[in-house]
Amino acid sequence: MWNTTIRPATLEDLPQLTEIQNHYIRKTHITFDVQTFEPEQRKPWFHEHSDGHRYQMLVAEDLERNVLGYACTGRFRVKEAYETTVEASIACRPNATGKGLGKLLYGALFETLAGQDIRRIVAGVAQPNPASNALHEKFGFKVIGKFSEVGRKFNQYWDVLWWERPLKLDSKKV
Repeated sequence: MWNTTIRPATLEDLPQLTEIQNHYIRKTHITFDVQTFEPEQRKPWFHEHSDGHRYQMLVAEDLERNVLGYACTGRFRVKEAYETTVEASIACRPNATGKGLGKLLYGALFETLAGQDIRRIVAGVAQPNPASNALHEKFGFKVIGKFSEVGRKFNQYWDVLWWERPLKLDSKKV
């Protein structure tokens, strides 16, 4: 792994964050967005995932300040009773996958959230996605169900595996 800094995301990161997301929109089924974005269009998404409390966004950057990936939490559902549940998301540049970056990002994200009023973290993972499944399992997520053929992209239907974990895990598990 190269020299990497994990830090809170800023609006200055938005062009690089958008570039990462657009790669997955164009090339993969793992996001169900089908149209690419301009950075300006992603401002609401950025603010929804970076309130500095329950909703956090961290980036990993190299020595040249290239954003290599991000991990974030956002609102799970808009109804007030769901406020102590957050949905986690993670993405890395294609050339940064498989090198432990996801582990660094999720580790830092969950540590940052430790003092927040969060009971559950959930994640939806489009299938197949063995790397993301393994990462979630490593961080103590448990599969709670599968939504079959709920997303249509590239003229094909895709399943989503839903995962959950409590914010506070037994430290022996991670």
